[in-house]
Amino acid sequence: MQYFKQLLEIFIVSTRLGFTSFGGPVAHLGYFHQEYVRKRKWMDEKSYADLVALSQFLPGPASSQVGIGIGVMRGGVLGGIVSFIGFTMPSVIALILFAYFAQQLGLLEFGIIQGLKIVAVVIVAHAILGMAKSLTPDLTRKSIALFALLITLLIPHNLSQIGVILVAGLLGYFMFSKKEEHDGLSLQVPLSKKIGLVCLSLFFGLLTILPILNNLISSTWLSMVDSFYRAGALVFGGGHVVLPLLEREFVPTGLISEEAFLSGYAAAQAVPGPLFTFAAFIGADMNGWLGGMVATFSIFLPAILLIFGVLPFWHSLRKNQHIKGAFIAINAAVVGILISAFYKPIWTSAMITPLDFSLAAILFFMLVYWKLPPWLIVLAGALGGVSIEMT
Repeated sequence: MQYFKQLLEIFIVSTRLGFTSFGGPVAHLGYFHQEYVRKRKWMDEKSYADLVALSQFLPGPASSQVGIGIGVMRGGVLGGIVSFIGFTMPSVIALILFAYFAQQLGLLEFGIIQGLKIVAVVIVAHAILGMAKSLTPDLTRKSIALFALLITLLIPHNLSQIGVILVAGLLGYFMFSKKEEHDGLSLQVPLSKKIGLVCLSLFFGLLTILPILNNLISSTWLSMVDSFYRAGALVFGGGHVVLPLLEREFVPTGLISEEAFLSGYAAAQAVPGPLFTFAAFIGADMNGWLGGMVATFSIFLPAILLIFGVLPFWHSLRKNQHIKGAFIAINAAVVGILISAFYKPIWTSAMITPLDFSLAAILFFMLVYWKLPPWLIVLAGALGGVSIEMT
């Protein structure tokens, strides 16, 4: 009974955060710190810092992985799952409803779609500036980002992105492996290494098997699961980086229109919770509410398996300077990949007239300098798009 009450408490707290956590991954980490560390004292400061470090170390949605990890610390495997459901479901439901009403009522018409595409320009530009400042502070990492940009822009293929990540990781393995002293880690994990190995085996097994099955079996659902799972497994650097992976999976094949894709991405900025729930919009646009749920499960499954799999081994991994160096270079390459996606399809499809650029400049000023909330930027962009259409 006590364990059930513990799980219920985790669910209630994480759901409340899922309804109120606007502002992206960095803001989410601030909300988590306030709620879980300072207010409820479920973790101490050092343990929370270690968990945040682990989330940055792994591919996938960093804030979601931190939330899952806190649930694990509080209530084991079930605690992690309950925490994930609570934090994620509010934005999933909102985006599935948006996809439904956008189709039924034609919400993407009358200039709204153009306004939302301009919002996407502003949001991604802001993300690029912030990521570039922190992830490419020196000339070497700036050069890695330039390499990633050129390859992914000139060779627009899913394999080019994977290749860039692998090459960057190999370079970083040798280039950024300086020896450093380590403080003792205080992160105590209530998961066995056996559970960790099972989860890691599932992670790599699905990453290998799903593409093979997709080639052998003609199924829209299997293809969708494969695409979303790979996107969730290969994204380094935060939710914005999932944009190019998903765009190249679904737009060229005609499974979703470019207009709907970018509008859904912009709408995802207006809801609280993790940006990875953008997958719910794509899935719902393709296959209704069930498609939205399957897409959400598929894109988050790698993150869940990784956090469960790596937590028991985090002490050892944190001390390996070669592995840390590999991820330093991968994070730099992510900046280049994101700039490539920013140019095409985001910039090329949205910046058509001087009025489009003017609206983007106003929205960027509102976001960066007036520091208005993202949902207000989305609303202003939609209204601006309608105004441009009427001129």
